[in-house]
Amino acid sequence: MFSVLGAMFRCYQRHLSQRRVLFSLLFTLCLFSNALGIGEVMWAVNCGGEPHTDIHGIRYEGDPMQDTGFASDYGKNLLIQRVVPQDQILYQTERYHLSTFNYDLPVWKDGDYVLVMKFSEVWFTSTNQKVFDVVLNGEHTVVSELDIYGRVGRGVAHDEIVPFSIKGGKLRVSGEQSSIDGKKISLEFVKGELDNPKVNAIYVIKGSLDDVPKLPPLPGGEGQQEEEEEEDEESSSSKPSKQRRPSGPRAKDPYAGDDTSTMLLPVFVAIGAFIPLAFCLCKL
Repeated sequence: MFSVLGAMFRCYQRHLSQRRVLFSLLFTLCLFSNALGIGEVMWAVNCGGEPHTDIHGIRYEGDPMQDTGFASDYGKNLLIQRVVPQDQILYQTERYHLSTFNYDLPVWKDGDYVLVMKFSEVWFTSTNQKVFDVVLNGEHTVVSELDIYGRVGRGVAHDEIVPFSIKGGKLRVSGEQSSIDGKKISLEFVKGELDNPKVNAIYVIKGSLDDVPKLPPLPGGEGQQEEEEEEDEESSSSKPSKQRRPSGPRAKDPYAGDDTSTMLLPVFVAIGAFIPLAFCLCKL
């Protein structure tokens, strides 16, 4: 009896050791793949928020635009979908303005670049409430009539990705070109007829579209999103008051202490222990 139990224990230890080695290799490979998939980050800012390093290793600086528009973390009242929990903060804080405002991108050297702008709608619950353009270098409309809710709904991460290049003091984007004045490029969020323009986070990498980490697809695909947009248009008559701004007072993050990974750990340990034990019993 004791010899059988001893054999089972040794078998269990052997398989547990193998599983640990395999897990370590997979984890290292995952980190290595993420590192390979990111271009050289030239500049990154968490708009309206504090410094943050995301799961891809991109280091966002705190927002330097303290005297422009308004910073808000009203989005902390929501769990942002389509993004991992530790990076929700990039979509929960924002900077908005009652008029057109801009950030200066410190990029002027020759090369291929990609601009990534992060957005999420945390206030409105229907389309055609907040619609604005984004203009690069004062001449190129790189995002036209952006309706965040119309694209993805409320409380959902959305990225606008714009590749461009610089050569000989000329900026080229979408088949157009313009001259660069100095050692920076203006990125404007243009006030339209509807609510205030905003942005949640921005970064620029030197590289191509393949070097940019992408958000996962929307649940249900494009067809479902189009149906939701049609329903939103039908109910657009019940609009919030124009005096209510899309960003509210600073709110305590109710999810700061929520760590679901620790809750799932005992389950994974139990499953991991059971599988090699069952395998040994079958061999006996």
